[in-house]
Amino acid sequence: MDNRQALGSWLSGPRAAAEQAGVDFGYRGQQLGLPEEGPGSIARPGARLGALAVDWGLCLLIAYGLITDGYGQATSNWALLILFALSALTVGTVGATPGKLLFRLRVVSVAGGRLSLPRAVLRAALTCLAIPALVWDRDGRGLHDRFSGAVQVRV
Repeated sequence: MDNRQALGSWLSGPRAAAEQAGVDFGYRGQQLGLPEEGPGSIARPGARLGALAVDWGLCLLIAYGLITDGYGQATSNWALLILFALSALTVGTVGATPGKLLFRLRVVSVAGGRLSLPRAVLRAALTCLAIPALVWDRDGRGLHDRFSGAVQVRV
């Protein structure tokens, strides 16, 4: 009684099964009124992860070189605190962290324009918790972006 179609939909996931049934999800960012490709479109996950890796590496270097004596647990704790401050201040003022600038990404408000400093602080705090950044919606925004009213776009 095995049905290959049922097995295939199970392996592909619920989105693939729904699309096969005729549900149209559209592209990422369509619900927000953003373009599908090019400047202003939703940033791709690889670029976002690369930007975070650059920012984390920079924060580790600062913690290792200026604060702690050698690498240990304290270095990672200080790096997390530096990441919070770096993210909150740079996103709240410039609209991007150094890693995001390198990958040509920007954090903007869903309503348009720059993200306010209190929202940038909330976003940075939720990013440091890690779990909200790992749960994404259909537009490709993490919970940290949803709760702060932000979206990461290409420049």
